[in-house]
Amino acid sequence: MKLKSTLAAFAADESGATAIEYGLIAAGIALAIIEVIYALGTNLVAKLQALATALK
Repeated sequence: MKLKSTLAAFAADESGATAIEYGLIAAGIALAIIEVIYALGTNLVAKLQALATALK
């Protein structure tokens, strides 16, 4: 009987859910920032190389 009530209390406990949600949001934002930097970085390197070639 005590095990059943303990398991029910554990299943109803949502105290860590907010921390997990914030962690997932932070991971998603970090992934988006990395993707943007990667996309812009590749384009920026190509433009700087073209500029260096034009200045030679």
